[in-house]
Amino acid sequence: MEEITVSEERAHSSFITYLYNALAGVLARAGGSAEFAADSERAALKIRVKEGTETRQELKDLLVEVIGIGYKYEFLQEKLHVCLSGKEKKLLCAALIAADFESDGNYLKRKLGQSDEYCIDGFYRFRLAPLIEKWQRIVDYVPEGFSSGDLKQFCDFLVGESSHKIYLKGRTVFGENFAPLRRSLLLGEEDAETEILLSDAGFVYCLGEVEEGLGDFLQKFYAERAIFS
Repeated sequence: MEEITVSEERAHSSFITYLYNALAGVLARAGGSAEFAADSERAALKIRVKEGTETRQELKDLLVEVIGIGYKYEFLQEKLHVCLSGKEKKLLCAALIAADFESDGNYLKRKLGQSDEYCIDGFYRFRLAPLIEKWQRIVDYVPEGFSSGDLKQFCDFLVGESSHKIYLKGRTVFGENFAPLRRSLLLGEEDAETEILLSDAGFVYCLGEVEEGLGDFLQKFYAERAIFS
């Protein structure tokens, strides 16, 4: 068996919980296990798994999500000053994350490398200066007068450029492989509207009835790209 440890400051223990829950299926298939531990300062996940399984790659993909979504969201929320409501600002952050997630992810995977121990907060603070500088350039490009109309135009552009399909049933969002998407948890809570934008969806296939509030969101941002069955 090999052991991998992932740790994080206690303030971000929810990120460790996210990893724990997201890895459950992979570990079950690989005959491995994970143990969550926390004290007043740090939270950690100790993973034990047989060598040669898919666990390492899956963990790396999830670490990319934690940093490229969770940390980036906190950065954007702090740095962006725009003329939007709290909900609209969250949607803007989700759209900005989705727009660069592939390129951010490729960079993060190279930097993460192969290790038996990942200290997420230390990795973010001391090894990602070029990426954080890139995020700052994006913030500098968004004017303080950025309004609801600008958000609509920006999302229209992103949606029009994407061919990705997702599926919506109730308030649960599913990817093209019909696996549920829950990356919005990294922004604080599971939320269908945010999840849809985070997924870089170009088309939303609605399975069954859509709640009124969610229907309004689809009408605004996916007017011609929401397919109802």
